[in-house]
Amino acid sequence: MPVGLSHEELDRIDSIIGARRKVKRGETLFHNGERFTHLYAIRTGFFKTSITSEDGRDQVTGFQMAGEIIGLDGIVQDYHTCDAIALEDAEICAMPFSQIEDLSREVNALQHHVHKIMSREIVREHGVMLLLGSMRAEERLAAFLLNLAQRLHARGFSQSELVLRMTREEIGSYLGLKLETISRTFSKFVDEGVVEVKQRHVHILNTEALQDIVNPK
Repeated sequence: MPVGLSHEELDRIDSIIGARRKVKRGETLFHNGERFTHLYAIRTGFFKTSITSEDGRDQVTGFQMAGEIIGLDGIVQDYHTCDAIALEDAEICAMPFSQIEDLSREVNALQHHVHKIMSREIVREHGVMLLLGSMRAEERLAAFLLNLAQRLHARGFSQSELVLRMTREEIGSYLGLKLETISRTFSKFVDEGVVEVKQRHVHILNTEALQDIVNPK
């Protein structure tokens, strides 16, 4: 929610937020090609977005967590361009986009807030393009872990203790790396004392070392 709104404006925004909906692990929130009608605020849980390549493989395009908005991909062409799948049991609030647009014309703070959210997504997309275009495997995985830690920390979670809701294969798909490369790079980070890994639990032991991998001094 944008800050600095009157009680009346908050009530009007609250009125467009639909009922909470539970999404089971493995369930699809929306499909590629489906008509775009809503944005979804993730209350709890974790999602991945993916597209199916021409050879039938799933290509992961992003991971979204509690406190973030999902569904922005549908704004441009009025239909979704990816599948959104729950990586764990989740709960979302559906918000009709037509009502958000109508209210944004009257409440400037809401319009500004929506633009900020969209801008954040554009910046994130550019970051992914940089990852895939110019970084080595170690740099890609280090940047991924730092980004995940920063996003979790912004939501009140630990900055060093991560529970990966996605598989290593899904991380590899997102980063453009093979599963073996992801596993080998995790092992390298463990051997160098940068992280500690127990199944899906990752403890970042040396944040500066990860930062130095991404941005060598």
